[in-house]
Amino acid sequence: MGIKNNPKPSWGRLVGNILFITGIGLLVINIFFPQIFAPRIPQVPYSMFIDQVSDGNVTRAYVAQDQIRYQLKGEGEQPGQILETTPIFDLQLPQRLENNGVEFAAAPPKGNNWLGTLLSWVIPPLIFVGVFQFFARRGAGGPQGALSISKSKAKVYVEDDETKVTFDDVAGVEEAKTELTEIVEFLKNSDRYTRIGARIPKGVLLVGPPGTGKTLMAKAVAGEAGVSFFSISGSEFVELFVGAGAARVRDLFEQAKKKAPCIIFIDELDAIGKSRASGNFMGGNDEREQTLNQLLTEMDGFAAGDATAIVLAATNRPETLDPALLRPGRFDRQVLVDRPDLPGRLKILEIYAAKVKIDSEVDLKAIATRTPGFAGADLANLVNEAALLAARNQREKVIQGDFNEAIERVVAGLEKKSRVLNEKEKKIVAYHEVGHALVGALMPGGGKVAKISIVPRGMAALGYTLQMPTEDRFLMSESELRDQIATLLGGRAAEEVVFGSITTGAANDLQRATDLAERMVTTYGMSQILGPLAYEKGQQNSFLGEGAMNPRRNVSDSTAKAIDAEVKEIVENGHQQAIAILEKNRDLLEAIAREILADEVIEGEKLQELLGRAQGVELAAV
Repeated sequence: MGIKNNPKPSWGRLVGNILFITGIGLLVINIFFPQIFAPRIPQVPYSMFIDQVSDGNVTRAYVAQDQIRYQLKGEGEQPGQILETTPIFDLQLPQRLENNGVEFAAAPPKGNNWLGTLLSWVIPPLIFVGVFQFFARRGAGGPQGALSISKSKAKVYVEDDETKVTFDDVAGVEEAKTELTEIVEFLKNSDRYTRIGARIPKGVLLVGPPGTGKTLMAKAVAGEAGVSFFSISGSEFVELFVGAGAARVRDLFEQAKKKAPCIIFIDELDAIGKSRASGNFMGGNDEREQTLNQLLTEMDGFAAGDATAIVLAATNRPETLDPALLRPGRFDRQVLVDRPDLPGRLKILEIYAAKVKIDSEVDLKAIATRTPGFAGADLANLVNEAALLAARNQREKVIQGDFNEAIERVVAGLEKKSRVLNEKEKKIVAYHEVGHALVGALMPGGGKVAKISIVPRGMAALGYTLQMPTEDRFLMSESELRDQIATLLGGRAAEEVVFGSITTGAANDLQRATDLAERMVTTYGMSQILGPLAYEKGQQNSFLGEGAMNPRRNVSDSTAKAIDAEVKEIVENGHQQAIAILEKNRDLLEAIAREILADEVIEGEKLQELLGRAQGVELAAV
């Protein structure tokens, strides 16, 4: 699909408008300011004028209150020069002019030019209107120009074989494509549905995390159906001027009716569709609420007549939308566009990898396996990062190593080899990361340890241990969560076992372990003392401000103390389990630490061979 552009203005018309405005301006200046184009009369001092009068060189003079214009005697039949001077208070001037034979009179009053008066009322408004329309047409790219505040800002995409997006360009969301196929069929063959009395949904809401392809999916629906596609963001409706958003909604739906069958796509619907109950409790007449009310009204009456148009909208926060938007008859169908699973990630990688030159030995399935939780946009960025790395290293094709490095850059950040650690800090980081790796290798609920590095990355990571899951997981048991907490605390435990003290390097590990333990108690009900109750409150609290989250419900002091005690016990058990594992594998801990201090990075078969020597401990012995 391509964006439909407005035609370019004619250069002949542009030049003609400029000449017309310039001519009118010069005419007005000549009428109201004739002195600009009048010949300039020389100015002389008043004393020179008196001397010329006394010498008999002045023939006539016109005397005004602020100016004297006079003419000198000429030679022969030639008239004399006309001069001007500024008078001073001189009561003897009339007598002096009469004694020297000078014809003098008062300056004639300015006549009442009715034509000039008429033009003074007519020409300036015409010039203003002409200049305003001239700049409005060219400044805003359309006939409305600066007066188009209430006009829709939607981009209209028209079908183009070169840039058309279809379902073949979207992967990893097969269920969503199946759901939207019905919309495509209705747009293509609406008679088949209307004959039987079926009513297609007026609005379809695409819900999913950022980067999962909601906008791409909407374009694919329009591309498959071969209809016009109006695209606009929710924030583009709202303006400083009250009522502009509602007017734009009306204009957008009017345009869509003329282009039917078509699709209207509203991205970030929550910008205008937030629940009205979350605002002030006294009601209101603000711009966003007016825009939402107009959208609700238009969707109610949009099915009138033969206009076949469907409203697609996208949001990643459906819980904040107004219930009136989600009722049947408006956005009565929600399509989940979620993060892809392993087969979906593989298909997405195949689509984007086809656009770059990759080596035949690149294993896209292995890359898809190492990227759980990646959305479509993340995978597109991953392929682009790998291509950039290949070009930077003067390679003609992207190899597997480029993809591996790109994954680490996305997950852990950019390598910072310029951040040099002293020997003591380097040793602490090495033992810390090996502690994570040893504990993680023995935990059945964790992923496979793929790499240990003490090269700093990102903003704060002085080293990292890369764990890659072997499969997609959607549920985790209590024991697996406890294993994760033990793995997170493996670095701190290694510092205690080896050095007998701890550093600030485990701050992030402690935060993550504590948060995970608190969710186990307050959200997942994994507590024998507190029982299967949810203490976490996942709703907006208006007293904390819009969008603020209250982590816990209102509980008694004894319950709060019990929650804190349970969280502390879970974290402490994981800590003791990590210490027990490292103490039992102390020799292996030292051996791997020496290896990584020498090479800075350990991965592949060498790492797996070392970690394969680790010996587990019984949980009851902790």
